[in-house]
Parts: sequence; structure tokens; C-alpha cells
Amino acid sequence: MSETFERLKHTAIPVVRTGIERSARVLVDWLREGGMSVFEITTSVPGHDAIVRDLAGDPDALVGMGTVLDADGARRAIDAGADFLVSPCVVPEVIETAVAAGCPVIAGAATPTEVLAAHRTGATAVKIFPIRQLGGHAYLKAVRSVLPFVGLVPTGGIEIDEVDAYFQAGALAVGLGSQLARDAEIEAGDKAPIVERASRLAARS
Repeated sequence: MSETFERLKHTAIPVVRTGIERSARVLVDWLREGGMSVFEITTSVPGHDAIVRDLAGDPDALVGMGTVLDADGARRAIDAGADFLVSPCVVPEVIETAVAAGCPVIAGAATPTEVLAAHRTGATAVKIFPIRQLGGHAYLKAVRSVLPFVGLVPTGGIEIDEVDAYFQAGALAVGLGSQLARDAEIEAGDKAPIVERASRLAARS
């Protein structure tokens, strides 16, 4: 197992998904101030390649590219220095491109069939998305009971005070987005609540 993947274990991964590049950079700075060092920058963020490239130059940060949907996007993310890739669904060409480059990849899935397909295609771990709509940590525990050999990363609608329950249910890591930072807060420059949430999350993950 790669050093990068070892660093991902038992962590909470902030999913940075904003419509403005500057907002994404500001959010990363605030999250880092709160003690976080792992980030997923989604391809929906303008300038995502540049943001990943800048973070990849910092040895204290671990940065992944999220919402990777094709082989070309996977190659660009790897060329930008992404430490890991994330997709919202099972995309064999993304998994295969990442595996060929020796880059950890977390493939998205919803059902046990999709989880096993992602694993057999070579995914390093499998993102269970959207976990809240699927049934929360009880659903994660049920999937893990039949596929205990697959590392699962629940994402989608997880509240900070639910993180421990997901780890107790067997999560390898968890992903959090708007529950950690809201667009309105970023746009208003309301830094304090975001740093506070990040501090709480960093303290337990």
C-alpha cells in the first residue's frame, strides 16, 4: 500500500467545490488554518489544475483531484501532481489510468455490485456516494459486512458530529463538503465558523 494511501486512512477529506478559483484558494487556506492537510479539489472548480499543482508543491499537504470522469482528466490531474484521484462513479478508464501511473484512486459507487466492480477494476478504495441518501452509516456498515476487504470512503451529506459513527461503522476515511464550509460563508468572508469546524474535524481525524 502506498505512502499516500496510508496518509489517507482515518482522515476526513474536505471536498472543495466552488464556482470561483479565488474562493477555492481562500477556503483551502482557512481549512489549513484549522489544522487540515488533506484536500480534494474537484474538476468543477475553475483553475483546478493550477490549485492542485500549487498544493502538490507543499510536502505537508496531500491533494487529490475529484470528479475525474475520463482518462484525459485523470492524466491531467496526475500531471498536475495530484496525490490521489476521486470519481463519483465507476469509470474503468479513470481507474486504469491511475493504476498505470501508480496513483491511488478512489472510485465512486452506490451498490455492493458497483463497489465490487470498482475494486476488481483496481480502485485503491471505493467512495460510497451519496451516503446520506443511501442510508448513512448503517448502510456503510451493511456494505462492509459483505465486502470487508474493500476500503470504503463515505461521502455526501455527512455532518461533523456524525464522523465518529462512520469510522465506527468501518469507514477508511470520510469526505465532507458543504457541511464543513458553506458557499455563503466563503463569499461573505466569514472565516471563523469554517476554521472552527476544521479545527474540530482535524482534532478527531
